[in-house]
Amino acid sequence: MCALIALVGRPNVGKSTLFNRLAGKPMALVDDRPGVTRDRHYSPITIDDRQGTIIDTGGFDPTDLDPLIGQIKTQALAALDESDLTVLVVDGKDGITPHDIELAGVIRKSGRPYLVAVNKIDSYEKETNLPEFHEMGLDNLWPVSAAHGYGLKDFREALAQYLPLKEAEEEGADTPPKVAVIGRPNAGKSSLINYLSGEERVVVDHRPGTTRDAVDVTIEKNGKSYIFVDTAGVRRKGKVDEKLEKLSVMRALRSLDRADIAILVVDSTEGLSEQDAHIAGYAHERGRPLIIMANKWDAVKDRADTQKDLNRALDLKMAFLESAPVVTASAKTGLRVDRLFGLIDKIMGQYRFRASTAEVNRVIETAVEAHTPPYAGSGRLKFYYSTQVSTQPPTFVVFTNKPGSVHFSYQRFLVNRLKEAFGLDLAPVRLYLRARSGRHDKNEKKK
Repeated sequence: MCALIALVGRPNVGKSTLFNRLAGKPMALVDDRPGVTRDRHYSPITIDDRQGTIIDTGGFDPTDLDPLIGQIKTQALAALDESDLTVLVVDGKDGITPHDIELAGVIRKSGRPYLVAVNKIDSYEKETNLPEFHEMGLDNLWPVSAAHGYGLKDFREALAQYLPLKEAEEEGADTPPKVAVIGRPNAGKSSLINYLSGEERVVVDHRPGTTRDAVDVTIEKNGKSYIFVDTAGVRRKGKVDEKLEKLSVMRALRSLDRADIAILVVDSTEGLSEQDAHIAGYAHERGRPLIIMANKWDAVKDRADTQKDLNRALDLKMAFLESAPVVTASAKTGLRVDRLFGLIDKIMGQYRFRASTAEVNRVIETAVEAHTPPYAGSGRLKFYYSTQVSTQPPTFVVFTNKPGSVHFSYQRFLVNRLKEAFGLDLAPVRLYLRARSGRHDKNEKKK
């Protein structure tokens, strides 16, 4: 039985469409042009009571003139090497090609189990195209249409024979934190992922726009697991003209929605830009804690002046972040990169913090006593009781007689008291004001 299933094939045969079908959601970018997928993408797959992981890979075409083709081929071969079952995807409409035959030879030599998905066969009549593909020297041919769903039921049943039974989840097991690596194009996000994983896990190139999908990579460090998400670089809106790049930016922002924490990678040789501040704002709006990694620190000549410029830019452009930690590091040399894990652990402890209602009430009552609320109209503001309603980030609700009259500066004062009392200096804290309802309000009016 196996757990890892690699989808391989030449460009534009429909691997990513099939990957999305099997994953049950649009995990990988799909476009009519070849070469969209460049890295390895992983997704769990469940068929009945069996479970495994599928891997999408870049198109295998040795004649491609793209400078990245060598790395794309390396990623595809790495997926083949680590997988337990290979699915060769071929184009049933265009017919067999020399590249299909070359890949078939690699699969035969591996000695591993395989299936051949003859894609773009969307009707019984078109199955007459199948015999041609026996020339590859492989059997186990399955006619499918990833786009229209034809033949997928039978194909999934064939896959299920190679999948192990699902294991019962351990109760109380800690969920690995998901860390979105965000930033402008060419800031060094993929280089950071590769350094942390100890392998060429994602494609790296000096040209911006190399990473297009959001790629999940599990990193083990000091006996703990972390899931890092490499994302596409986010350009200014005025420069995002191409349809594919727009999709990449949307995917990068969506990765923040499923992340616990974000690392903003900044090119320290270029300084902190307005676009870096915009990207940090995306994370802040979503309530995600942020670590700022000033990358390429090994290439900085005058580090003292650069540090001053960085601090000044943070004060001017990212004051809304308040106390986001900054790590001057180098993904190329590994300089201070390991500090990220300690910060992630500390921030996650705060991000998942939970206080009792009694503790929250005590903090708010002490704060109100120390700084009396101002008058609002004809009467003074009154705060009745408080509670924490959720974590990730820690979110509190304070019930008051006039929530719309509480000035933002006083709200900020209460937030700061909560952060100080509970040691939440690195995690964002949300505070909502609500009107007290029910008989208490009626009694209040009678007084």
